[in-house]
Formats: sequence, C-alpha cells, structure tokens
Amino acid sequence: MSFPRIGISGVVRHWDEADRTGVNAAYVRAVLNGGGVPVILSPLMGSALAARALEGVDGLLLTGGEDVDPALYGASASEWLSPPSRERDLFELALFATARERRLPILGICRGIQLINVAMGGTLYQDISAERPSGIQHRPDGRRDSRTHGIRLTPGSRAAQALGATDFSVNSSHHQAIRELASGLLATGWTEDGLIEAAETANGSHWLLAVQWHPEELHAQHAAPEHGLFAALIREADQARLGSVTEGGEEHPIADAVQRGAKRGEPIGRSS
Repeated sequence: MSFPRIGISGVVRHWDEADRTGVNAAYVRAVLNGGGVPVILSPLMGSALAARALEGVDGLLLTGGEDVDPALYGASASEWLSPPSRERDLFELALFATARERRLPILGICRGIQLINVAMGGTLYQDISAERPSGIQHRPDGRRDSRTHGIRLTPGSRAAQALGATDFSVNSSHHQAIRELASGLLATGWTEDGLIEAAETANGSHWLLAVQWHPEELHAQHAAPEHGLFAALIREADQARLGSVTEGGEEHPIADAVQRGAKRGEPIGRSS
C-alpha cells in the first residue's frame, strides 16, 4: 500500500472571534492510523469546485455535523431540526456525485450516512426522540468515545467484514437517522430498537459503506474493531488509485441534481 489520499469533508465554525474551517482531529488521526494521507475539503470551496477538489484524491470520507436540509428529501423543517448548512449540503452532495462518477470508495460517518441516503433518494427522521421514541439514548451525555448501545450487523456484509464482528456496542451521538432507505443501498446494521446503523452498496458494485456511530472517536483504542472501517476505505482507495476498479453507473438523484443545477441557481430538493 502506498498511502492513498483520503478527502475528508469539513465544516465552517465561528470560534474565538473568527470563522474557521477544518475537521475534528479524530478523523485525521483515524485516517493516518489506517495508512492514508488526509486531505481536508472545506465547504467554503462550494459545489462548483467539488470536482476540482477531488482531483488527486483516492477516496472520500463524509463526516458528521449539521442536520441535512429536509427540503432535499421533500420535507418541511420540523421544530426539532437543528439549523442546517445549505453551503455544506450542496458541497458534499457534489463531492458525493463526483466520487461516484470517478468510482472512488466512500465511507460515511453519522451525518455522512444520512447525507448519502438523501443523495440517493432516501429520507430521514428529523428527530428520533420525537418521531420514533424508544428506550435507547442515541445522543447520550458523556464522552464521545463511550460505547452506549448495541448493534447487529449482517454476517458477510462489507460492514461485518471490515469490523470483524456482527454484535457489539458502539459510541452514539446523533438525533437524526435514516427513515426510508434509498434505492441502491442495503441496510446491513441495526440498533436494538431497529434503526439503521450501517448501509452499503451490494458486493461487486462501487464500494460504499456508511455507519451511524462515530468510529473515528475510537482511534486511540488499539483493539477497537472500528480501525477496520478506515483500513477498508484505505485499502479500496489504494486499489482505486492503481486503476483496478471498473467503471459503472449507479444513480444518485439528489446529488446529480446538485451537479446539474447548483451553478444555475436552481432549487435543489426532492418533490413532496
């Protein structure tokens, strides 16, 4: 393996009287631990530059953060919605579409699995506790690396192969989740209350894997199975860099709409 470059989607935050852009250090450390070279992709570049931003990048990591704009999946904003970032949504949708066209492997984390589902035509719960309450705390108080609830994975799935397990506990920190799974995705992981915790494309197709918990926060736990997620992404990125991935064309309707319409200022979203 020769240290493939992994693009990591970033955020913009106002902190200490200045606008700053970047990513949580845990993502960078997790990619470095897996043998990749992190490349931070700021949403300040905008969707028009997404394709250029991915030039020379071998794989894409879509990170956690803001709620996805519900207009993108044909829903009105609920009272429980945290303020979305339209700028980030459009940039990441364009990154996703470009990565798919170029057959780059993609790993989604937390917001990342939600963004991928919306990009491919699925929908979200805007707030789990209000729309689908259960006895599980999906956004508990405490440390971000604390394992708080169990999940189960489909044996033989990409997720199970990468993690080397099918039943274990994860660190959870989210209030949204997949509601309707997009066509083209397979659910391969669930929480004890039945929420989708992992999704992926079918074996033999373009490599895509996404999880709802935060594996990057476990980078310092040497025995954590989550290291396998980053190792899998980087292994696939190395193969993609060497040109061993065949061409193909899956559909991703919302992400495609961003590429077609963002430069023209057209509204982007799924019809209700």
